[in-house]
This record gives sequence, structure tokens and C-alpha cells, in this order.
Amino acid sequence: MDIGWQKTIFSGVVALLSTFPQSSGAQQRSDITLFENVRIFDGKSTALSAPSNVLIRGNVIESISTVPVSIDRRADVLVVAGGGRTLMPGLIDAHWHAMLVAVSPAESMGDVGYNNLVAAREATDTLMRGFTTVRDVGGPVFGLKKAIDGGVVEGPRIYPSGAMITVTSGHGDFRELTDLPRTIGGMLTRMEQVGGAMVADSPDEVRLRVREQLMQGASQIKLTAGGGVSSPFSPIDVSTFTEAELRAAVEAAENWGTYVAAHAFTPAAIQRAISAGVTCIEHGMRMDEPTAKLMAEKGIWLSMQPLPEELRLNFPIGSAQRAKAEEIWPGIARTYELAKKYKIKTAWGTDVLFSRTLARRQGAILASLARWFSPAEVLIMATSTNGELLALSGKRNPYPGKIGVVEHGALADLLLVEGNPLENIDLVGDPTKFIVIMKDGTIYKNALAQ
Repeated sequence: MDIGWQKTIFSGVVALLSTFPQSSGAQQRSDITLFENVRIFDGKSTALSAPSNVLIRGNVIESISTVPVSIDRRADVLVVAGGGRTLMPGLIDAHWHAMLVAVSPAESMGDVGYNNLVAAREATDTLMRGFTTVRDVGGPVFGLKKAIDGGVVEGPRIYPSGAMITVTSGHGDFRELTDLPRTIGGMLTRMEQVGGAMVADSPDEVRLRVREQLMQGASQIKLTAGGGVSSPFSPIDVSTFTEAELRAAVEAAENWGTYVAAHAFTPAAIQRAISAGVTCIEHGMRMDEPTAKLMAEKGIWLSMQPLPEELRLNFPIGSAQRAKAEEIWPGIARTYELAKKYKIKTAWGTDVLFSRTLARRQGAILASLARWFSPAEVLIMATSTNGELLALSGKRNPYPGKIGVVEHGALADLLLVEGNPLENIDLVGDPTKFIVIMKDGTIYKNALAQ
């Protein structure tokens, strides 16, 4: 039998696996872990604590004390000598696309096996950048999440949305014109088959598609309520879903005890989403002052991203995507200013797509918030505030317990940092400054052990 093609595929997989990042040694998991002599950023305060000791039992922080902790230093006790370094919560990215960040648009609708291998490699990279949790807001991420949770792959906690729900010609509709006309109930296109996005053009279809994501384990639902930059047939100014369609999604999510996040840029799209009961607006970069005021009055969350210039410049000059990017980018600063003025509940994320190079700058993108916020405000946003947003998933929360904080009873997602990020926010943009990376009580990087 000719097995040449099998050898070729196997060689390709081996070559890809060889590029997977490695932890700084084997995972370290002990019944008890003690961080000695650390200064704590707890995820909420604007100053570090006095020198402290943090005791972890299993995957939970058991105690925090400024006095020495007396323990039976048996073989299953791991002591980490902090040496006065900063202990802080693991970072949380509230707008991530784990399956789409490191592949091209064409690859994202191609070979599923290859895409999963690439996503697994990127998930390990993400964890090694200090991001212990991500909220995935669109993509076929359920298998990757299962592999991480089961210990098959090293990566962050994932709060999955599953396929983003869109309408015909909405943001997230990456079909070709040759896929038209669409037959209701007809064969799914490749985009839908792989679980990247699902098209829904009536309240009933919206309910169906939302329920399918919840059935697969979605912790929240993502809809695209307005036009978007990367989609080829989705002008920025367009409001896509009708209010009745949006309400159908909100009702289905609320029946499961969770919420809907809506991609929207313009005042019209944002206000329609709010009227329908959406909990969180993604982006919002063309909002006006009345819309910002409405969001503050209604307690609506804003999930914003300080999009890097490289992301805009990646779109070819003269393309529809580049023209739409030029519309959006000037609104970033204005939206952050409005969010501060009206004290809107503001989460942080990156929204990196189709660029492994930009993914490596995940921490640097966080640090770029220093243009509008103090280092303490930046870190609070990327830890405890993002943790509050993720907790809105209620009983659909795949990781019950507190994240984004260093306090008694919180889950042990922790970073030991060389230096004080409350004084130098750029430290979070340099993964080498993370001396220890712990997720769920397991240490994945320990430079002190080398």
C-alpha cells in the first residue's frame, strides 16, 4: 500500500508540534504551595501590600499573612521564595479568539485538525505570557477548552461563546457571494460547518443558533449587532439584527442564566442592543455622548480594546477593510474618554485576529492603556474587573470560584513578577518578567527552580 501521503502528513504534524513553546520545566503541583516574602497586588488596590506570605491548598488561596506561616514542610509542600517580588492575579483577556488568532482567514475555514494544532500551540503561548484566563468571543473553541481543562494541552481557562451569531451580510458573515442565495434550512456553508459563525435571519433562527451554542457549553453568547471591519460585506454604519431578533437571543441566554455580548460600533447599533436587553457592548468605538450616558445609567458593560496600529495597517491599502479601519481607529481615544467621564463599567481585551505576531504583543497591548489610565487602573481592569464580567455567566460559569484577585478563597491563578507593575506597567508586556506562572494551583513556569 502506498503510504507516502501518510508519512507526509505525519511529518508535517511532527514539525508543527516541535514548535510548541515549552514551560520552564515540568509542571509543579503540590498539595500545598507557600509564596514567602512577596508584595501583593490584590487585583483591586492601588498600592502593594507589606511583605506577606500566601498559602495555597490545592487550587485555592487559603491564607494571606504578614507573619511567617508555620507548616509541616513535607515532600508535598512547595515553598517559593518571593524575595520581595510582586505577587499578582493572572491576567484576563476579555476579548480573545483562541481559534482565529494564529491562522489566516482562509485557513480558519480549512483543515480543522491543523487549526486545532495551531490553536493548541497558541494557547500555551498565551499562558506563558501570563494570561491565565480568556473570554473567547467567537470561534469553534469547545474542543480546545476541553483539551486544556483535561490537561492534554497547557493553556488558559477559556470562557467560550462558541460560534458568533450573525445575519446575512452581518459582521462575521465570511461567505462568498457564490454562496448566495441562502436557503432557510438548507446546507450549511463551510464557515458554519467549522463553527466559526452561524447566520440567523429571524427570531426563531436566532433562538435555535443560540441554544446550539449553549448546548455545546457556551458560557455567554456573542452576537454582531452592527457592521464590522474585517467582514467583506458588512459596512460599519449598518445595524444588523432587528430588536426582535436581539430580544430572542437575550431571552434564550437568560433562560440559561447567562448573558449576551453584542459587537456594535455606532450609537444606533448600541442603543438597539441595549433596548433588547444586551448586557455587554463589544467595541463601541463610534459611540456618542448620549449613548455613553445611557450605558452608564443602565449599567451596561463596555468591553473595549486599544487596538494597535499594526492591526489597522495589516489591511491592504484600497481594501474595504482598510477603509473601515480608518473609520474606527480615531474613535478609540474618544470612547475611552467617554467611558472615564461617565464611569462606564469597562473591561479590557485585545481582539487580535489572524496574526501570531500581534498575539505575542498581548501584554504590550494591555500596557498601551497607560495612554488613558494609571498603571493601577490598567491592572485592575485586566484582573478583578474582567473577573467580574466573566462571573456574569452565573451557573454557566465553567470555573466556579473567584478569579482576578488575590484574596482568601480565590482560585490560585497567580503571577510572581520581577519588579513593581504598579510603577512600571510595561512589565506586563514582557513575559520574561513573570518569574512564576501559576494557574489553578499548578505552576507552569518557575524560573526560580532553574
